Amino acid sequence: MFEHLTAQDKRPTAVVVAVQFPDVSDAELGSSIAELERLAKTLGLDPVGRLTQRRSGLATGIVLGEGKLKELAEWTGGTGVVPAYSKPGRAKASEEDDEDDEDDEDDEDDDDAPEQVTASDGSAPEAADAATSGSADAAQVEAVEKPPARATVVLVDHDLTPTQQRNLERATGVDVLDRTSVILEIFHRHARTREARLQVEIARLKYLAPRLREGSGGGDRVRGGVGGKGAGETSLELDRRRIRDRIAELKHELGQIEGGSRTRRERRSDLPTVALVGYTNAGKSSLMRALTSTDVYVADKLFATLDTTVRRLQPPTEPPILVSDTVGFIKKLPHDLVASFRSTLDEAGDADLLLHVVDASDAAHADQIAVTREVLAEIGADVVPTWILLNKIDRVDAETRAQLAERYPTALQLSAKQPSDVVELRDRLIEQFAGKLEDAELDVPWTAQRVVHQIHERATVLAEEHHDTGTRLTVRAPSRILAELKAQLKPPA
Repeated sequence: MFEHLTAQDKRPTAVVVAVQFPDVSDAELGSSIAELERLAKTLGLDPVGRLTQRRSGLATGIVLGEGKLKELAEWTGGTGVVPAYSKPGRAKASEEDDEDDEDDEDDEDDDDAPEQVTASDGSAPEAADAATSGSADAAQVEAVEKPPARATVVLVDHDLTPTQQRNLERATGVDVLDRTSVILEIFHRHARTREARLQVEIARLKYLAPRLREGSGGGDRVRGGVGGKGAGETSLELDRRRIRDRIAELKHELGQIEGGSRTRRERRSDLPTVALVGYTNAGKSSLMRALTSTDVYVADKLFATLDTTVRRLQPPTEPPILVSDTVGFIKKLPHDLVASFRSTLDEAGDADLLLHVVDASDAAHADQIAVTREVLAEIGADVVPTWILLNKIDRVDAETRAQLAERYPTALQLSAKQPSDVVELRDRLIEQFAGKLEDAELDVPWTAQRVVHQIHERATVLAEEHHDTGTRLTVRAPSRILAELKAQLKPPA
Protein backbone atom coordinates (compact mmCIF):
# COMPACT_ATOMS: atom_id res chain seq x y z
CA MET A 1 0.00 0.00 0.00
CA PHE A 2 2.91 2.35 0.63
CA GLU A 3 5.48 1.14 -1.88
CA HIS A 4 5.77 4.52 -3.57
CA LEU A 5 6.77 6.16 -0.30
CA THR A 6 10.10 4.36 -0.17
CA ALA A 7 11.61 5.97 -3.24
CA GLN A 8 14.87 7.68 -2.41
CA ASP A 9 15.38 9.67 -5.60
CA LYS A 10 12.49 12.10 -5.13
CA ARG A 11 10.02 12.85 -2.35
CA PRO A 12 6.47 12.16 -3.55
CA THR A 13 4.31 15.27 -3.61
CA ALA A 14 0.99 15.34 -1.78
CA VAL A 15 -2.14 17.47 -1.70
CA VAL A 16 -4.02 17.68 1.61
CA VAL A 17 -7.82 17.50 1.56
CA ALA A 18 -10.03 18.51 4.48
CA VAL A 19 -13.71 19.18 5.04
CA GLN A 20 -14.58 21.96 7.47
CA PHE A 21 -17.59 21.02 9.56
CA PRO A 22 -19.87 23.74 11.03
CA ASP A 23 -18.46 23.35 14.55
CA VAL A 24 -14.81 23.64 13.40
CA SER A 25 -13.25 27.11 13.35
CA ASP A 26 -10.80 28.29 10.71
CA ALA A 27 -7.98 28.21 13.28
CA GLU A 28 -8.80 24.63 14.31
CA LEU A 29 -8.96 23.54 10.68
CA GLY A 30 -5.63 25.18 9.92
CA SER A 31 -4.00 23.57 12.95
CA SER A 32 -5.30 20.12 12.02
CA ILE A 33 -4.10 20.44 8.41
CA ALA A 34 -0.70 21.73 9.53
CA GLU A 35 -0.36 18.70 11.81
CA LEU A 36 -1.23 16.32 8.97
CA GLU A 37 1.40 18.05 6.83
CA ARG A 38 3.97 17.45 9.58
CA LEU A 39 2.93 13.80 9.65
CA ALA A 40 3.36 13.69 5.88
CA LYS A 41 6.86 15.13 6.09
CA THR A 42 7.75 12.58 8.77
CA LEU A 43 6.57 9.92 6.35
CA GLY A 44 8.77 11.31 3.57
CA LEU A 45 6.11 13.16 1.56
CA ASP A 46 6.26 16.74 0.32
CA PRO A 47 2.92 18.55 0.87
CA VAL A 48 2.49 21.02 -1.99
CA GLY A 49 -1.10 22.18 -1.59
CA ARG A 50 -4.31 22.25 0.38
CA LEU A 51 -7.90 21.75 -0.73
CA THR A 52 -10.71 22.50 1.74
CA GLN A 53 -14.48 22.64 1.59
CA ARG A 54 -17.20 23.66 4.02
CA ARG A 55 -19.80 20.95 4.50
CA SER A 56 -22.04 19.57 7.23
CA GLY A 57 -20.37 16.17 6.75
CA LEU A 58 -18.36 14.06 4.34
CA ALA A 59 -20.16 13.46 1.05
CA THR A 60 -21.41 9.91 0.89
CA GLY A 61 -18.98 7.76 -1.00
CA ILE A 62 -16.76 10.52 -2.42
CA VAL A 63 -16.04 12.87 0.55
CA LEU A 64 -16.26 16.04 -1.62
CA GLY A 65 -18.93 17.30 -3.99
CA GLU A 66 -18.68 16.17 -7.61
CA GLY A 67 -17.40 19.53 -8.87
CA LYS A 68 -14.79 19.74 -6.14
CA LEU A 69 -13.75 16.18 -6.81
CA LYS A 70 -12.88 17.23 -10.37
CA GLU A 71 -10.89 20.15 -8.99
CA LEU A 72 -8.95 17.73 -6.80
CA ALA A 73 -8.29 15.58 -9.88
CA GLU A 74 -6.56 18.55 -11.52
CA TRP A 75 -3.81 18.16 -8.92
CA THR A 76 -3.31 14.47 -9.69
CA GLY A 77 -4.13 14.15 -13.39
CA GLY A 78 -7.17 12.01 -12.69
CA THR A 79 -10.57 12.16 -14.35
CA GLY A 80 -12.47 13.44 -11.31
CA VAL A 81 -15.18 10.88 -12.04
CA VAL A 82 -15.74 7.58 -10.28
CA PRO A 83 -16.23 4.94 -13.01
CA ALA A 84 -18.85 2.26 -12.72
CA TYR A 85 -17.51 -0.75 -10.86
CA SER A 86 -18.47 -4.39 -10.68
CA LYS A 87 -16.49 -7.00 -8.86
CA PRO A 88 -14.45 -9.29 -11.12
CA GLY A 89 -16.03 -12.68 -11.76
CA ARG A 90 -19.52 -11.57 -10.71
CA ALA A 91 -22.30 -10.79 -13.17
CA LYS A 92 -24.87 -9.92 -10.52
CA ALA A 93 -25.19 -9.30 -6.82
CA SER A 94 -24.82 -12.28 -4.54
CA GLU A 95 -24.46 -13.18 -0.93
CA GLU A 96 -20.74 -12.36 -1.18
CA ASP A 97 -21.58 -8.80 -2.32
CA ASP A 98 -23.56 -8.36 0.86
CA GLU A 99 -20.71 -9.78 2.94
CA ASP A 100 -18.22 -7.44 1.24
CA ASP A 101 -20.43 -4.43 1.97
CA GLU A 102 -20.60 -5.27 5.67
CA ASP A 103 -16.88 -4.50 5.94
CA ASP A 104 -17.51 -0.91 4.87
CA GLU A 105 -19.10 -0.14 8.22
CA ASP A 106 -21.17 3.00 7.71
CA ASP A 107 -21.20 2.74 3.90
CA GLU A 108 -23.38 -0.33 3.39
CA ASP A 109 -25.79 1.42 1.06
CA ASP A 110 -23.38 3.08 -1.34
CA ASP A 111 -20.90 0.30 -2.21
CA ASP A 112 -20.68 -0.67 -5.88
CA ALA A 113 -22.81 2.28 -7.05
CA PRO A 114 -20.35 5.17 -7.22
CA GLU A 115 -21.88 6.76 -10.33
CA GLN A 116 -25.12 7.41 -8.48
CA VAL A 117 -23.65 8.58 -5.19
CA THR A 118 -25.97 10.92 -3.31
CA ALA A 119 -25.73 12.94 -0.15
CA SER A 120 -27.20 11.69 3.10
CA ASP A 121 -30.45 13.61 2.44
CA GLY A 122 -30.93 11.87 -0.92
CA SER A 123 -29.94 14.87 -3.04
CA ALA A 124 -27.10 15.08 -5.52
CA PRO A 125 -23.71 15.92 -3.96
CA GLU A 126 -23.53 19.41 -5.46
CA ALA A 127 -27.05 20.19 -4.26
CA ALA A 128 -26.11 18.97 -0.82
CA ASP A 129 -23.15 21.37 -0.81
CA ALA A 130 -25.40 24.33 -1.40
CA ALA A 131 -27.97 23.16 1.12
CA THR A 132 -25.46 22.70 3.92
CA SER A 133 -23.83 26.08 3.49
CA GLY A 134 -26.87 28.13 2.50
CA SER A 135 -25.59 29.03 -0.97
CA ALA A 136 -23.45 27.68 -3.78
CA ASP A 137 -20.79 30.26 -3.04
CA ALA A 138 -20.37 29.04 0.55
CA ALA A 139 -19.55 25.57 -0.75
CA GLN A 140 -16.65 26.72 -2.89
CA VAL A 141 -13.30 25.10 -2.29
CA GLU A 142 -10.48 27.24 -0.96
CA ALA A 143 -7.11 26.21 -2.36
CA VAL A 144 -3.60 27.61 -2.33
CA GLU A 145 -1.98 28.58 -5.62
CA LYS A 146 -1.29 25.42 -7.57
CA PRO A 147 2.34 24.40 -7.93
CA PRO A 148 3.70 23.40 -11.33
CA ALA A 149 4.22 19.79 -10.20
CA ARG A 150 1.25 17.45 -9.82
CA ALA A 151 0.57 15.66 -6.57
CA THR A 152 1.22 11.93 -6.55
CA VAL A 153 -0.58 11.27 -3.25
CA VAL A 154 -3.83 12.55 -1.75
CA LEU A 155 -3.94 12.94 2.04
CA VAL A 156 -7.35 13.24 3.66
CA ASP A 157 -7.56 14.74 7.15
CA HIS A 158 -10.36 12.38 8.15
CA ASP A 159 -10.91 8.67 8.60
CA LEU A 160 -12.28 7.18 5.38
CA THR A 161 -14.43 4.12 4.87
CA PRO A 162 -13.10 1.54 2.39
CA THR A 163 -15.65 2.72 -0.18
CA GLN A 164 -14.67 6.38 0.14
CA GLN A 165 -10.98 5.56 -0.16
CA ARG A 166 -11.51 3.33 -3.20
CA ASN A 167 -13.71 5.89 -4.98
CA LEU A 168 -11.25 8.72 -4.39
CA GLU A 169 -8.43 6.59 -5.80
CA ARG A 170 -10.45 5.92 -8.96
CA ALA A 171 -11.34 9.58 -9.40
CA THR A 172 -7.81 10.90 -8.79
CA GLY A 173 -5.75 8.08 -10.24
CA VAL A 174 -3.29 8.13 -7.30
CA ASP A 175 -2.99 6.59 -3.84
CA VAL A 176 -5.26 8.06 -1.18
CA LEU A 177 -4.19 7.94 2.46
CA ASP A 178 -6.45 8.95 5.32
CA ARG A 179 -5.15 10.23 8.65
CA THR A 180 -5.18 6.79 10.27
CA SER A 181 -3.15 5.14 7.50
CA VAL A 182 -0.50 7.89 7.70
CA ILE A 183 -0.14 7.43 11.47
CA LEU A 184 -0.01 3.65 11.11
CA GLU A 185 2.77 3.84 8.53
CA ILE A 186 4.82 6.21 10.73
CA PHE A 187 4.41 3.83 13.67
CA HIS A 188 5.47 0.95 11.43
CA ARG A 189 8.66 2.72 10.38
CA HIS A 190 9.65 3.92 13.85
CA ALA A 191 8.97 0.70 15.79
CA ARG A 192 12.28 -0.74 16.97
CA THR A 193 11.60 -3.43 19.57
CA ARG A 194 9.83 -6.69 18.90
CA GLU A 195 6.92 -5.62 21.13
CA ALA A 196 6.37 -2.36 19.26
CA ARG A 197 6.54 -4.10 15.88
CA LEU A 198 3.93 -6.65 16.96
CA GLN A 199 1.64 -3.92 18.28
CA VAL A 200 1.84 -1.91 15.08
CA GLU A 201 1.40 -4.94 12.83
CA ILE A 202 -1.83 -5.93 14.62
CA ALA A 203 -3.24 -2.43 14.13
CA ARG A 204 -2.19 -2.36 10.44
CA LEU A 205 -3.81 -5.71 9.70
CA LYS A 206 -7.05 -4.62 11.36
CA TYR A 207 -7.00 -1.53 9.16
CA LEU A 208 -6.22 -3.53 6.01
CA ALA A 209 -8.78 -6.33 6.41
CA PRO A 210 -11.95 -4.41 5.38
CA ARG A 211 -10.04 -2.75 2.51
CA LEU A 212 -9.20 -5.98 0.70
CA ARG A 213 -10.80 -6.13 -2.74
CA GLU A 214 -11.16 -8.77 -5.40
CA GLY A 215 -8.37 -8.86 -7.97
CA SER A 216 -8.64 -10.33 -11.42
CA GLY A 217 -10.18 -13.75 -11.14
CA GLY A 218 -10.99 -13.00 -7.52
CA GLY A 219 -14.35 -14.70 -7.84
CA ASP A 220 -12.79 -18.11 -8.35
CA ARG A 221 -13.26 -20.45 -5.46
CA VAL A 222 -10.71 -22.71 -3.85
CA ARG A 223 -11.95 -26.28 -3.50
CA GLY A 224 -13.24 -27.11 -0.10
CA GLY A 225 -14.27 -30.12 1.88
CA VAL A 226 -12.85 -33.63 1.97
CA GLY A 227 -11.78 -34.74 -1.50
CA GLY A 228 -12.35 -31.28 -2.94
CA LYS A 229 -16.11 -31.32 -2.40
CA GLY A 230 -18.04 -28.23 -1.40
CA ALA A 231 -18.06 -24.64 -2.62
CA GLY A 232 -14.88 -23.63 -0.76
CA GLU A 233 -13.62 -20.06 -0.32
CA THR A 234 -13.02 -17.25 -2.75
CA SER A 235 -9.51 -15.83 -2.81
CA LEU A 236 -10.83 -12.74 -1.01
CA GLU A 237 -12.33 -14.84 1.76
CA LEU A 238 -9.10 -16.80 1.98
CA ASP A 239 -7.04 -13.60 2.33
CA ARG A 240 -9.32 -12.32 5.06
CA ARG A 241 -9.10 -15.58 6.95
CA ARG A 242 -5.32 -15.48 6.70
CA ILE A 243 -5.34 -11.99 8.17
CA ARG A 244 -7.54 -13.13 11.06
CA ASP A 245 -5.23 -16.06 11.71
CA ARG A 246 -2.18 -13.81 11.56
CA ILE A 247 -3.72 -11.34 14.02
CA ALA A 248 -4.46 -14.19 16.43
CA GLU A 249 -0.88 -15.42 16.10
CA LEU A 250 0.54 -11.93 16.72
CA LYS A 251 -1.71 -11.40 19.75
CA HIS A 252 -0.52 -14.69 21.24
CA GLU A 253 3.12 -13.72 20.78
CA LEU A 254 2.47 -10.21 22.10
CA GLY A 255 0.76 -11.66 25.16
CA GLN A 256 3.93 -13.60 26.03
CA ILE A 257 6.06 -10.47 25.69
CA GLU A 258 3.58 -8.41 27.71
CA GLY A 259 3.82 -11.01 30.47
CA GLY A 260 7.53 -10.28 30.77
CA SER A 261 6.89 -6.53 30.80
CA ARG A 262 4.28 -6.96 33.51
CA THR A 263 6.72 -9.00 35.60
CA ARG A 264 9.38 -6.29 35.28
CA ARG A 265 6.88 -3.63 36.36
CA GLU A 266 5.93 -5.71 39.40
CA ARG A 267 9.60 -6.00 40.38
CA ARG A 268 9.88 -2.22 40.22
CA SER A 269 6.64 -1.63 42.12
CA ASP A 270 8.42 -0.87 45.40
CA LEU A 271 10.45 1.93 43.80
CA PRO A 272 9.02 5.38 43.03
CA THR A 273 8.30 5.71 39.32
CA VAL A 274 7.78 8.80 37.19
CA ALA A 275 6.29 8.53 33.69
CA LEU A 276 6.72 11.17 30.99
CA VAL A 277 3.51 11.58 28.99
CA GLY A 278 2.28 14.11 26.48
CA TYR A 279 1.69 15.01 22.86
CA THR A 280 4.09 13.70 20.26
CA ASN A 281 7.21 15.83 19.74
CA ALA A 282 6.62 17.77 22.98
CA GLY A 283 10.18 17.03 24.12
CA LYS A 284 9.67 14.00 26.37
CA SER A 285 12.73 12.13 25.13
CA SER A 286 14.93 15.22 25.44
CA LEU A 287 13.79 15.63 29.03
CA MET A 288 14.33 11.92 29.64
CA ARG A 289 17.90 12.22 28.39
CA ALA A 290 18.54 15.27 30.60
CA LEU A 291 17.10 13.66 33.75
CA THR A 292 18.78 10.27 33.37
CA SER A 293 22.01 11.12 31.50
CA THR A 294 21.35 8.34 28.98
CA ASP A 295 21.47 8.25 25.20
CA VAL A 296 17.72 8.01 24.65
CA TYR A 297 16.80 8.43 20.98
CA VAL A 298 15.84 12.04 20.27
CA ALA A 299 14.64 13.43 16.92
CA ASP A 300 12.55 16.37 15.77
CA LYS A 301 9.94 14.01 14.34
CA LEU A 302 6.43 12.96 15.23
CA PHE A 303 6.36 9.59 17.02
CA ALA A 304 10.14 9.30 17.21
CA THR A 305 9.65 7.21 20.39
CA LEU A 306 7.35 4.18 20.38
CA ASP A 307 9.10 1.96 22.93
CA THR A 308 8.95 2.51 26.66
CA THR A 309 12.36 3.19 28.19
CA VAL A 310 12.97 3.08 31.95
CA ARG A 311 16.08 4.60 33.54
CA ARG A 312 17.22 5.81 36.96
CA LEU A 313 17.19 9.47 37.82
CA GLN A 314 20.75 10.83 37.76
CA PRO A 315 22.70 11.57 39.86
CA PRO A 316 21.43 8.54 41.83
CA THR A 317 19.01 9.11 44.67
CA GLU A 318 18.00 7.15 47.74
CA PRO A 319 15.68 5.43 47.11
CA PRO A 320 16.29 5.25 43.33
CA ILE A 321 13.66 7.16 41.32
CA LEU A 322 12.78 5.51 38.01
CA VAL A 323 11.82 7.62 34.98
CA SER A 324 9.99 6.11 32.01
CA ASP A 325 9.48 7.59 28.55
CA THR A 326 6.22 6.64 26.81
CA VAL A 327 4.75 6.83 23.31
CA GLY A 328 3.43 10.26 22.37
CA PHE A 329 -0.23 11.01 21.76
CA ILE A 330 -1.89 12.81 18.86
CA LYS A 331 -5.33 14.03 17.90
CA LYS A 332 -7.53 11.30 16.40
CA LEU A 333 -5.12 8.57 17.52
CA PRO A 334 -6.52 5.35 16.00
CA HIS A 335 -8.34 3.25 18.58
CA ASP A 336 -6.66 0.08 17.33
CA LEU A 337 -3.28 1.66 18.11
CA VAL A 338 -4.40 2.65 21.59
CA ALA A 339 -5.61 -0.91 22.15
CA SER A 340 -2.42 -2.44 20.73
CA PHE A 341 -0.16 -0.18 22.79
CA ARG A 342 -2.16 -0.66 25.99
CA SER A 343 0.62 -2.68 27.62
CA THR A 344 3.10 0.08 26.79
CA LEU A 345 0.73 2.75 28.08
CA ASP A 346 0.21 0.73 31.27
CA GLU A 347 3.60 2.14 32.29
CA ALA A 348 1.79 5.46 32.78
CA GLY A 349 -1.10 3.90 34.68
CA ASP A 350 1.28 2.12 37.08
CA ALA A 351 3.44 5.20 37.76
CA ASP A 352 3.42 7.09 41.06
CA LEU A 353 3.62 10.43 39.25
CA LEU A 354 2.99 11.62 35.70
CA LEU A 355 5.00 14.44 34.16
CA HIS A 356 2.71 15.85 31.47
CA VAL A 357 5.17 17.45 29.03
CA VAL A 358 3.68 20.24 26.91
CA ASP A 359 5.27 22.14 24.02
CA ALA A 360 4.66 25.67 25.31
CA SER A 361 5.82 27.17 22.01
CA ASP A 362 3.05 25.44 20.03
CA ALA A 363 0.00 27.64 19.47
CA ALA A 364 -2.23 24.57 19.74
CA HIS A 365 -0.85 23.48 23.13
CA ALA A 366 -4.25 23.79 24.84
CA ASP A 367 -5.80 21.31 22.41
CA GLN A 368 -2.79 19.02 22.85
CA ILE A 369 -3.27 19.05 26.63
CA ALA A 370 -6.93 18.09 26.12
CA VAL A 371 -5.98 15.22 23.77
CA THR A 372 -3.42 13.86 26.25
CA ARG A 373 -5.93 13.99 29.11
CA GLU A 374 -8.49 12.20 26.95
CA VAL A 375 -6.11 9.33 26.15
CA LEU A 376 -4.99 9.08 29.78
CA ALA A 377 -8.63 8.78 30.82
CA GLU A 378 -9.15 6.08 28.18
CA ILE A 379 -6.37 3.93 29.65
CA GLY A 380 -7.38 4.67 33.27
CA ALA A 381 -4.31 6.78 34.09
CA ASP A 382 -6.22 10.00 34.79
CA VAL A 383 -6.26 9.20 38.53
CA VAL A 384 -2.46 9.29 38.82
CA PRO A 385 -1.04 12.54 40.33
CA THR A 386 0.15 14.74 37.46
CA TRP A 387 2.49 17.69 37.05
CA ILE A 388 2.25 19.87 33.95
CA LEU A 389 5.65 20.81 32.51
CA LEU A 390 5.59 23.66 30.00
CA ASN A 391 8.62 22.63 27.96
CA LYS A 392 10.51 24.56 25.25
CA ILE A 393 9.90 27.74 27.23
CA ASP A 394 13.11 29.18 25.76
CA ARG A 395 11.18 29.64 22.51
CA VAL A 396 8.47 31.72 24.19
CA ASP A 397 8.59 35.51 24.72
CA ALA A 398 8.11 37.16 28.11
CA GLU A 399 4.52 38.21 27.45
CA THR A 400 3.46 34.70 26.51
CA ARG A 401 5.25 33.29 29.56
CA ALA A 402 3.19 35.57 31.78
CA GLN A 403 -0.01 34.43 30.07
CA LEU A 404 0.98 30.79 30.53
CA ALA A 405 1.75 31.38 34.21
CA GLU A 406 -1.70 32.90 34.67
CA ARG A 407 -3.44 30.10 32.83
CA TYR A 408 -1.43 27.24 34.41
CA PRO A 409 -0.38 28.60 37.82
CA THR A 410 0.85 25.24 39.14
CA ALA A 411 2.79 24.28 36.01
CA LEU A 412 6.59 24.31 35.89
CA GLN A 413 8.04 26.32 33.03
CA LEU A 414 11.31 24.87 31.78
CA SER A 415 13.49 23.90 28.86
CA ALA A 416 14.98 20.43 28.63
CA LYS A 417 18.08 22.07 27.13
CA GLN A 418 18.70 24.30 30.18
CA PRO A 419 20.67 22.41 32.87
CA SER A 420 19.43 24.74 35.63
CA ASP A 421 15.80 23.96 34.74
CA VAL A 422 16.51 20.22 34.77
CA VAL A 423 18.21 20.49 38.18
CA GLU A 424 15.20 22.32 39.57
CA LEU A 425 12.86 19.60 38.29
CA ARG A 426 15.12 16.89 39.70
CA ASP A 427 15.13 18.56 43.14
CA ARG A 428 11.35 18.73 43.11
CA LEU A 429 11.11 15.03 42.23
CA ILE A 430 13.45 14.09 45.08
CA GLU A 431 11.46 16.25 47.48
CA GLN A 432 8.27 14.55 46.30
CA PHE A 433 9.52 11.04 47.06
CA ALA A 434 12.25 11.41 49.67
CA GLY A 435 11.40 14.57 51.59
CA LYS A 436 12.44 18.21 51.46
CA LEU A 437 16.05 18.84 50.55
CA GLU A 438 18.29 20.31 53.24
CA ASP A 439 21.88 21.54 53.32
CA ALA A 440 24.23 20.35 56.05
CA GLU A 441 27.90 19.95 56.96
CA LEU A 442 29.17 16.52 57.86
CA ASP A 443 32.53 15.92 59.59
CA VAL A 444 33.83 12.45 58.87
CA PRO A 445 36.80 11.33 61.03
CA TRP A 446 39.64 9.45 59.40
CA THR A 447 38.51 6.30 61.19
CA ALA A 448 35.11 6.41 59.39
CA GLN A 449 36.17 7.25 55.86
CA ARG A 450 33.96 4.46 54.52
CA VAL A 451 30.99 6.78 55.20
CA VAL A 452 32.36 9.30 52.68
CA HIS A 453 31.59 6.86 49.89
CA GLN A 454 28.00 6.47 51.15
CA ILE A 455 27.59 10.24 51.36
CA HIS A 456 28.59 10.59 47.72
CA GLU A 457 26.12 7.87 46.76
CA ARG A 458 23.15 9.10 48.78
CA ALA A 459 23.53 12.89 48.74
CA THR A 460 24.70 15.74 46.52
CA VAL A 461 28.14 16.88 47.68
CA LEU A 462 28.46 20.66 47.30
CA ALA A 463 31.97 20.98 48.77
CA GLU A 464 34.63 18.71 50.23
CA GLU A 465 37.82 19.52 52.13
CA HIS A 466 40.30 17.54 54.20
CA HIS A 467 41.67 18.68 57.57
CA ASP A 468 43.77 17.24 60.37
CA THR A 469 41.04 15.08 61.92
CA GLY A 470 39.16 13.96 58.84
CA THR A 471 36.98 15.22 55.95
CA ARG A 472 34.35 17.94 56.03
CA LEU A 473 31.60 17.72 53.39
CA THR A 474 28.87 20.22 52.59
CA VAL A 475 25.96 18.21 51.26
CA ARG A 476 22.36 18.55 50.10
CA ALA A 477 20.00 15.67 50.67
CA PRO A 478 16.47 14.82 51.85
CA SER A 479 15.98 15.18 55.58
CA ARG A 480 15.54 11.45 56.08
CA ILE A 481 18.82 10.64 54.33
CA LEU A 482 20.68 13.31 56.35
CA ALA A 483 19.35 11.86 59.60
CA GLU A 484 20.57 8.38 58.66
CA LEU A 485 24.06 9.67 57.67
CA LYS A 486 24.43 11.68 60.86
CA ALA A 487 23.45 8.61 62.90
CA GLN A 488 26.32 6.66 61.32
CA LEU A 489 28.79 9.41 62.30
CA LYS A 490 27.81 9.52 65.97
CA PRO A 491 30.52 8.08 68.25
CA PRO A 492 29.48 4.86 70.01
CA ALA A 493 28.00 5.40 73.46
